[in-house]
Amino acid sequence: MIASIVWDVDPVLVRLGSVELRWYGLMWGVGFILAYEMVSRLFKKEKCPDNWADKLFVYCIVSSVIGARLGHCLFYEWDYYGAHPIEILKIWKGGLASHGGVFALILALVWYSKKVTRKSVWWLFDRMIPAVAVVCMCIRFGNLMNSEIFGFPTSAPWGFEFIRSREWQELYNRDGVAQACHPTQIYEMLYCLIALIVSWVMYYKYHLQKYIGLITGVSLIIFFGSRFGLEFMKNPQVAQEVGMTLNIGQLLSLPLILLGIYLIVTCKKRREEF
Repeated sequence: MIASIVWDVDPVLVRLGSVELRWYGLMWGVGFILAYEMVSRLFKKEKCPDNWADKLFVYCIVSSVIGARLGHCLFYEWDYYGAHPIEILKIWKGGLASHGGVFALILALVWYSKKVTRKSVWWLFDRMIPAVAVVCMCIRFGNLMNSEIFGFPTSAPWGFEFIRSREWQELYNRDGVAQACHPTQIYEMLYCLIALIVSWVMYYKYHLQKYIGLITGVSLIIFFGSRFGLEFMKNPQVAQEVGMTLNIGQLLSLPLILLGIYLIVTCKKRREEF
């Protein structure tokens, strides 16, 4: 029986002199390309204007990257970034928070919906959720390749020894004893896959997009309900989370879970007639 999985993957895919192509950055790019293709095909299926997908692509990239960066700086390490504001711009050093990306994406797409589609923002999200799930899966795969954001020790045979992680080495490889940890990046990829399948079936098989906001509401609960639960087995991302009953990720998940419940409960009021 396998005692654990030794994870010794180089986070850098290609090195060309001083230039590096890292898995994490590559997966962000792959995720957005796949998402663009998915939404573009869906818009064509619904006979939407040709330029809607192109404009949406710009809105999504700009808002999610800026939001994810600001979310990390504001929610997780403001003591540092407040004292060194120029460091906020150095996104290549790492530090992105998915909650910040989601909040910024919602705000950006409210504006996009007002200026471009002239439909409810939830009409748009209902059609974007499968693509959003794909992007999130790619990002979590990038986290896995970076050996970051892993969980507490586990005796399960699928536990990972993240030997390239300085954090893992300091916490779980001491005195000659190595402890495998929960690969929470993979767990998060799995709930993204579930959200992808559920939203796809709701749209294409049962045509539940006629209840505007229903697909989005169900998906928010899958995304952030799962995220809330998984946070109990993840290592603190910053020192201030140590000793917290609910960590920052869980506190930021709560309003999105409540939003999901609200969208489900009120979806019949926003029914779209075909």
